[in-house]
Amino acid sequence: MTQPPQQPPNEPPQGPPPGGFGAPQDPPPGGFGAPQDPPPGGFGAPTPPPADPFGKQPNTPPPPATPPPATQPPGGYGSPPPPGPPQQQPGYGYPQAPPPQQPGYGFPQGQPQSHDYPTQAAYGHPGQQAHGYPTAPMQPAYPSPQPGGNGPKKFSTQAQIIVAAVVAVALIVGAGVWYASSGGDGDKKDEAGSSSGTTGEGKGGKGGKDGSDGSDENGTGGGTGKEKAPANVTSAVGFQLPHPKVASVTTVSGSWMTDKAYVKSGINEIVGYDRDKGTKLWSIPLDGQVCAATKHITKDFKTAIAFEEAKRTKTTKYASCTQVGVLDLAAGKLVWSKSVTASSSGDRPVRFDEVTLSGTTVAAGGLDGGAAFDLNTGAERWKPKVSTDGCYDKGYGGGEALAVVRKCGKYDDPQLVIQALNPTTGAPLSSYKMPAGVDYASIVSTKPLVVAADVGDTAGDGSGISDFFSIDAATGKLITRIPADAEKYAANCRSTKVESCQHLAVGNNRLYLPTEEHDGAGEDYGRTNEIVSFDLTTGKQTGDRADAGERFTVFPLRMDGNNIIAYKEPPYNEGGEVVSIDGSTFKETVLMRNPGDEAVRDAETSFSPNYAEYLYAEGRLYISETMVSEPRKSSFGKEYLVVSFHTS
Repeated sequence: MTQPPQQPPNEPPQGPPPGGFGAPQDPPPGGFGAPQDPPPGGFGAPTPPPADPFGKQPNTPPPPATPPPATQPPGGYGSPPPPGPPQQQPGYGYPQAPPPQQPGYGFPQGQPQSHDYPTQAAYGHPGQQAHGYPTAPMQPAYPSPQPGGNGPKKFSTQAQIIVAAVVAVALIVGAGVWYASSGGDGDKKDEAGSSSGTTGEGKGGKGGKDGSDGSDENGTGGGTGKEKAPANVTSAVGFQLPHPKVASVTTVSGSWMTDKAYVKSGINEIVGYDRDKGTKLWSIPLDGQVCAATKHITKDFKTAIAFEEAKRTKTTKYASCTQVGVLDLAAGKLVWSKSVTASSSGDRPVRFDEVTLSGTTVAAGGLDGGAAFDLNTGAERWKPKVSTDGCYDKGYGGGEALAVVRKCGKYDDPQLVIQALNPTTGAPLSSYKMPAGVDYASIVSTKPLVVAADVGDTAGDGSGISDFFSIDAATGKLITRIPADAEKYAANCRSTKVESCQHLAVGNNRLYLPTEEHDGAGEDYGRTNEIVSFDLTTGKQTGDRADAGERFTVFPLRMDGNNIIAYKEPPYNEGGEVVSIDGSTFKETVLMRNPGDEAVRDAETSFSPNYAEYLYAEGRLYISETMVSEPRKSSFGKEYLVVSFHTS
């Protein structure tokens, strides 16, 4: 995919079409319709609701007489790419077959509108048909493309071949979809030196202690995982926060959980809520709107944000993102905030696009270069400097270690370098030069060091990923390169953001990825997918596989020790689920099963997974928006900033 030019930070983004990001598509005939309003007390009543929290009998619609055409399921993983050449290796599990004579299930490729500001179709979908709605056999999986990035992929001729072959295999072996446990595309890799710091651990190997295993994100992680199944996995509705009223596209990224509060970015403030009741505990006022937030959080509940230098007005709709600050989420206060000036930015404060946290270092990056601060005092550790070679720190990845994507050269011919850094001084510990044809790169994990990139714009789907690079942080040598065919795997990264990858996890010396959706083996022709893994030393697919189940779609949220915490998007007549996948056996344990009645399910699936934050810990699930716009002018149900669920 040809990436559009990056929008300069803090400039007005391309506005969404009328109705904003949440404007729904017209529902298909026979579709599931708008969610029902709850009775007084609402979706977020503090006390656990009965089995039917809306005071009505479950409303599970029978399949329509004429199955409606399937529209984009919530959170599709990318715009459709053009069909590529035949693969020399089989995919993640599907046998090859000769090309059929009839045309495939293709449709025109949609081009992303902006890396930083998703379009209406990519962002909201309350009126869309849910995953798993029954469809007639051999109907097109998606009848039309959705404009904007991260929409559904083209159901190409090759994919049609695959589906036909799968059906044939299922009839022979009677076991549904299967996949090859061989390395697949993992055979294609660059020459790499051996790593002194990375070994090919078995499935029971140690997980990291950074954000990849959740230890700095919710106080979880370590050993075999802290998240345990409750006696009753059926959840109750927790609370909902209303969609804020804004006049333009506004970032609300950032959500965290402490031992007492669920914390969420609001409009010119950070708010702490009671974890179960949703009552406001405290508010931290800010000089301007949040423009970046890190998911990392220290053990004593401190985290970092970047925010605009002034509040927006009717005449000044956008302000520069120049302020970096540290939040104490336990005390509900802003510890410090500051801006920096540097020779690279003239006499104006440096503008930032993103921020992260590693140990006691807060690091912020952007087109002006990167700066770092002491977590506790706000003292400057480094700031942008004029470089004779035209290099600057684009952005950082945090967690247990600190790494940077450093951009050099001309705008139309950049050279990217990945460096592991000393978090106190900023001195490079090692450097790896990315191959030619990489305009942007994202740091997936810092320990082990894993980077994602779209090499030569070959992904073609707006996901920002064609390959993963496993790098030895001690030496800067490439350990292995893992091709990730965009038609097979469904993780995504916002190309212009260094630490923004979703729907994947790293742990146990493995990379865990969801596969793209495909037809299930059941008679209702629902859609489903799997989570598979790759060894970070060999680049080979390991043989691990966790099935979503018929009409569900699964993706990883984070690591929990050696285990993977994953979320399952529901079909049209059931609620979502949170599962723990054992890192050794890949056995799934259900941690939460949400109500399946219509109004609750519609609220849960009103968020686009590619533009929402999913936070699960200690029997609580929070789903929240990262960006909001003015309310849509339609009657298709309510819009929420946050919805929550909890088990008893």
